[in-house]
Order: sequence, then C-alpha cells, then structure tokens
Amino acid sequence: MDWGEWQGELLAELRVRLGQAMRDNEARGLDFMPPGGESPRKVIARLRPWLAQITEPTLAITHRGVIRAIIAAAGGWDMRGPLPARLDWNAVHLFDIDPRGSPRARQLNLK
Repeated sequence: MDWGEWQGELLAELRVRLGQAMRDNEARGLDFMPPGGESPRKVIARLRPWLAQITEPTLAITHRGVIRAIIAAAGGWDMRGPLPARLDWNAVHLFDIDPRGSPRARQLNLK
C-alpha cells in the first residue's frame, strides 16, 4: 500500500498528531486514504490482475496492509471495525483464488 505523505510513519503517532481527522479517515474503511497515497480499495483493484494470473500454489510474502485488503476482498469486510478473524501476523494465511482474481480464505493462521 502506498502511504503517500505518511510513508514511514507509525499509525499510533498519526492518530495522536491528526486526532479527529485521522479518526474520520479511518472510519472510511476501504476508502481510507493517506494524502498522496492509496486506499485499501485501490490496493485490492491493483492486486486482482496479479491474483487472476495465479494458476498454481504461490507463496506471497507481504505486509499487513495487503493481507488486510485480501481479507476484505475475501469476506466482504468493509474495513470498518475490527478484522472479522483474529490473525497471527507470524503465520501463513491460505486463500483460494478464482479466475477473476477474487480471493476466498481457505485457512488462516497456519503454523
């Protein structure tokens, strides 16, 4: 995810510094967007063509923002409120991908 002007900053620090403006932005869920950056909705749109190409088991190592976007696309979560499942960030999360690039969670938190 492109964090634009917020690249390299910590979320907790942004929340303190930006206060209500940050809370309002986070309340936008899939449309949350850093200035000059990319929303989770745009991340999902950018990922779909790549996901649609996957025809065999593939391992992708990425950061939480992309995993959260995939979880949103897989389960209809609008990214408002907590994740629909508790995720272990040190585990593997297995998804099935349909030909259109739409993910479906098969198994989360594999160790």
